[in-house]
Amino acid sequence: MAIGERIKFFRNLKGMTQKYLGMQVGFPEKTADIRMAQYESGSRTPKADLTNNLANVFDISTSALTVPDIDSYNGLMHTLFTLEDLYGFRIDKLDDELCIRLDKGMGTNYLTMFDMFSAWQQQAEKLKNGEITKEEYDNWRYNYPRLTEKNQSKILNKNK
Repeated sequence: MAIGERIKFFRNLKGMTQKYLGMQVGFPEKTADIRMAQYESGSRTPKADLTNNLANVFDISTSALTVPDIDSYNGLMHTLFTLEDLYGFRIDKLDDELCIRLDKGMGTNYLTMFDMFSAWQQQAEKLKNGEITKEEYDNWRYNYPRLTEKNQSKILNKNK
């Protein structure tokens, strides 16, 4: 999903108008809605400082806004191929179902990814069991790794 679509997604999630969001990130009231419409439509791309401001207004990580372009199946496949190359993702079958697994042969990449996926699985399990709400789960996802920075720093220090 392109950054403009992510901006629109989070703006709607927070119940904001384009004008309100534009004013929150510092655009003049007169042009705030027009500027935000341009970013959401993709006719303009926000620079890093605006992306940071948007993330602050939404109270999310900038990474939640700048996800890879997976708007098409081909784009998604190439994103997965890149993950295979960089992080050792592997396509496999488990009980006649397709799954993506981590390659243990990837050394520290495997250990880091395993810890990160374990944190994700734990949050998903809490949601499934009713221990946290969908809003709490989404808050964890959209603020990752900020809400788990202590755990994350342990992971990174362990792998040094």
